[in-house]
Amino acid sequence: MDVSRTRALRRLCAPVLVVCLALVAGCTDSASPVKKDPPAVVRTGAPKAGLELQSEYQRVVRDVLPSVVQIQAGNSLGSGVVYDGKGHIVTNAHVVGNEKRFQVTAANSETALTAGLVFSYPEQDLAVIKLDNVPPKLKVAAFGNSARVEVGQIVLAMGSPLGLSSSVTQGIVSATGRTVSEGNAGNAPGATIPNMVQTSAAINPGNSGGALVNLNSQVIGIPTLAALDPELGGSAAPGIGFAIPASMVKTIADQIVRDGKVTNSGRAALNITGRTVLDGNYQPAGVAVVSVKKRGAADKAGLQVGDIIVKLGDRPITTITSLAEALASERPGQRTTVTFLRNGSQQTVEVTLGEQ
Repeated sequence: MDVSRTRALRRLCAPVLVVCLALVAGCTDSASPVKKDPPAVVRTGAPKAGLELQSEYQRVVRDVLPSVVQIQAGNSLGSGVVYDGKGHIVTNAHVVGNEKRFQVTAANSETALTAGLVFSYPEQDLAVIKLDNVPPKLKVAAFGNSARVEVGQIVLAMGSPLGLSSSVTQGIVSATGRTVSEGNAGNAPGATIPNMVQTSAAINPGNSGGALVNLNSQVIGIPTLAALDPELGGSAAPGIGFAIPASMVKTIADQIVRDGKVTNSGRAALNITGRTVLDGNYQPAGVAVVSVKKRGAADKAGLQVGDIIVKLGDRPITTITSLAEALASERPGQRTTVTFLRNGSQQTVEVTLGEQ
């Protein structure tokens, strides 16, 4: 999937500056004509507070923007964040796509650098690339603790929307803990990602892989996608964008940097390949098991090719996406039940979830 999968968000939140005007009249005795002094303007402290907030924004931009790069992957453009001093850059898997080589342009330079793919992990929509030659002034981003992210917190989104490098938008954290499924990539379902940070900061095409930043100049997430509104013909829903939390970014990126791949995803799985099946009214009715990994979770529980999964625990399963969303809320090693149809008969088995 290329970077066009992200969608534009247009809602910006800005400080409101309030100026209060007070009119003060002059006073004389009743025998004298009344003479009014010109109005006196009394200003509140709001403008000063607004300027202080503006100064905070500018400081954060100066601190973080040099760590946000533009990535050209084939004919597509996206963004990335400098992860360490060795030239590793973290971005979205859908930014790198199927490419192995990239052109990278830093915010403080017009010279494109070359980079190669280290590893792409589409299941979490994360990837790491590495610069061939590390420039001496490359600035590494600071990653924050996404567990401390709070609703209402002011954030800035930095990246290269529509190919415009070093762009910044502003908003707030609208929600945390969202489980979001990306759109389909070809014939396969897109990634289902848990614990996403929802933001009103505009995330436009090309912002993918960039930085969602708090006012402490810390990256708290990697902007990934915007919600689509069916009532708007599938275009972006204003003010609703999502970012992968920094904790998950660090977990995956650290493994890729250290081992060249993801060795411990922390994502629960049944260890099957499945597809959505339809009922007689052409409505989604479950997930048919297409293949079963030997000695995987489903195999150990006795699931077979041809079984149709209709429930995981207490959650109804109608599509492959709903199954992925149900698994996203679980952890490897947890025990749950799987309800399925076999030869028209409904059965339920206990299963110890494996790892994706």
